[in-house]
Amino acid sequence: MAVKPSKADKKIAYDAKLCQLLDEYTQILIAAADNVGSKQLQNIRKGLRGDSIVLMGKNTMMKRSVRMHAEKTGNQAFLNLIPLLQGNVGLIFTKGDLKEVSEEVAKYKVGAPARVGLVAPIDVVVPPGNTGLDPSQTSFFQVLNIPTKINKGTVEIITPVELIKKGEKVGSSEAALLAKLGIRPFSYGLVVLSVYDNGSVFSPEVLDLTEDDLIEKFATGVSMVTALSLAISYPTLAAAPHMFINGYKNILAVAVATEYTFPQADKVKEYLAVWNSPFILFYTFGIP
Repeated sequence: MAVKPSKADKKIAYDAKLCQLLDEYTQILIAAADNVGSKQLQNIRKGLRGDSIVLMGKNTMMKRSVRMHAEKTGNQAFLNLIPLLQGNVGLIFTKGDLKEVSEEVAKYKVGAPARVGLVAPIDVVVPPGNTGLDPSQTSFFQVLNIPTKINKGTVEIITPVELIKKGEKVGSSEAALLAKLGIRPFSYGLVVLSVYDNGSVFSPEVLDLTEDDLIEKFATGVSMVTALSLAISYPTLAAAPHMFINGYKNILAVAVATEYTFPQADKVKEYLAVWNSPFILFYTFGIP
């Protein structure tokens, strides 16, 4: 008969496993696991099998293991994980592309009924149409102020109705109605909250940025630096070309207005002299 491990043995084994994963992987997705069932989690693990590992556990145990490993290895970057271990979260260790892994995790969402007391993560709208319920159920809809009519012996909802707003708790009447209509309005799965990559922590929205987005943001930043540099007359690499051109324009203006000249200004003066001749002015603009 196998000996059942004690709590102390389980903690030691968990510490060893988490420390091993921290040594092997430099990329970690921190994901919320609210309302995610064990079977659903098992399917996610199967889908990620190969280059990713999902590790769940109590926040206190994870924080303890991370602190111990940071102290043992001297790598203080691991401590950036501790503030992220809040609520019902799990760690997804991966060697794959972070965006692809995040998209793969998002595929494993399952529909769920609206349970009483549950906080709605989205707005719930009941669509118009035939409900398939008999006319005796009309009073049930009236309680929830849902406009209906009897059509071919069944209750039909006339217009769309916003039954529950995001952030509100699901009431017993709303839950019963959605169950009668066979509507499972919510879907749950692992939701990536933060990304840890070699000690850096950032939002998962960064993973959606394309090369074009990065180039656009970089160009916007360069434009802002250039504008600021020109406004305060502070030379920077971005503003230098504009400063040289503006300086050249100022010197050229002085040369044109005075007898002072330099090689680049001579060509401009010759051009202006031609255009200011009586012949050109008369035949081009009609000025005598």
